[in-house]
Amino acid sequence: MLIIGLTGSIGMGKSTVGKRFVERGVEVIDADLLVHELYRGEAVGPIEAAFPGTVVDGEVDRVKLSAVLLKAPEMFKTLEAIVHPLVKAAEVRFLKAAAVGGAECAALDSPLLFEMHGDARVDVTVVVSAPLEIQRKRVLERPGMTTEKFEQIVSRQLPDEEKRRRADFVVNTGQELAQTLVEVDAIIDALMIRKGTAYQNYWL
Repeated sequence: MLIIGLTGSIGMGKSTVGKRFVERGVEVIDADLLVHELYRGEAVGPIEAAFPGTVVDGEVDRVKLSAVLLKAPEMFKTLEAIVHPLVKAAEVRFLKAAAVGGAECAALDSPLLFEMHGDARVDVTVVVSAPLEIQRKRVLERPGMTTEKFEQIVSRQLPDEEKRRRADFVVNTGQELAQTLVEVDAIIDALMIRKGTAYQNYWL
């Protein structure tokens, strides 16, 4: 089974590309969606203990948590120590299920793939990229987003230029959607005929 690392900074269009992977039959696990689920489940208790007052009605209030982190960015390490092991455990379960099901490819959709050295545990990396002005516009249109919050998020991610340099494949989402999907389809076609070793080497 070939393991694909799908990544890209905030606002680059990674969800759109991930959706195309799914449409083409590639099984994908989305780290962002996993975190949302954890904020309603396993991570609630530990986060409330570390960040008192950030849990409302039994789930983590992302606005309250973001406000704490904006004032005390050093607390990101505390949050990561809670969340990252839970995400990793879910990814292990996902890959094992994909392998048992006979999947030829599976993708880990992870915004911090390079930052967390996850590229060492996949067979190939696909980076989703767009020009800065497009990225900024997309992100600032999100509910509750501010320039300060956007800049803090970007500061914790590798520069897009560095991600593109380290990628095996790059998808440009700063163009018409149809052309982006042509690029994605070409990448998937190329990957479908590859064999991987990462699952046996790092995930079993």
